[in-house]
Amino acid sequence: MKAKPVNGSGLKRKPIRLGPRFRRAFLFAAEKHAAQARKASTIPYIAHLMGVASLVLEFGGDEEMAIAALLHDAVEDCGGIAVLKEVRRRFGRRVAKIVDGCTDSYGSPKPPWRQRKEAYLEHLTTADASTRLVSAADKLNNIRSILSDYRQLGDEIWERFSGGRSGTLWYYRALLNEFLRDKPSRLIREYELEVRELEAITSPNTPEEKVHAAHD
Repeated sequence: MKAKPVNGSGLKRKPIRLGPRFRRAFLFAAEKHAAQARKASTIPYIAHLMGVASLVLEFGGDEEMAIAALLHDAVEDCGGIAVLKEVRRRFGRRVAKIVDGCTDSYGSPKPPWRQRKEAYLEHLTTADASTRLVSAADKLNNIRSILSDYRQLGDEIWERFSGGRSGTLWYYRALLNEFLRDKPSRLIREYELEVRELEAITSPNTPEEKVHAAHD
């Protein structure tokens, strides 16, 4: 007898079949983000969206959540409220709700970085489980990229981030504290491990650096 497939939460489930809507969402995302690359790199931005969708499916998400993962940055980076309306028209209310829940700004110029992040953290406290899963997958993919780049480039990577070293570490730790309110899952455990590693490898090494960091 064949074993039933197991998702990232360790729960048995039927295989998910990705249909035409998912393929349309991929093309939509690829077109919207065609001119964009990941921070300070030549990596096409669609790579991040594919990575988030992959994590969503790995850790128990359904097709609509995977579609939202592909589109989660479209509103923030590709046109604001008009794009959110387009997402709702093309892919439905649930997908649009998740995308909206993963968005921390809708126009240009964006509000100040710290203000946006604090507002996003506050929003997560009332977000539904689908939105929180997509958000956690997004942050896990991001922090893995930060770790990979830090191992290669060291502290110069903080120049890419509006929050710098101290702000970035604060944000990912604050997100972890919020996600830990959820029922324990392998996704959150994976995210926690990455946060702890980032904190450990970027911690100050000398007494002078520790004193400086304490005042950041």
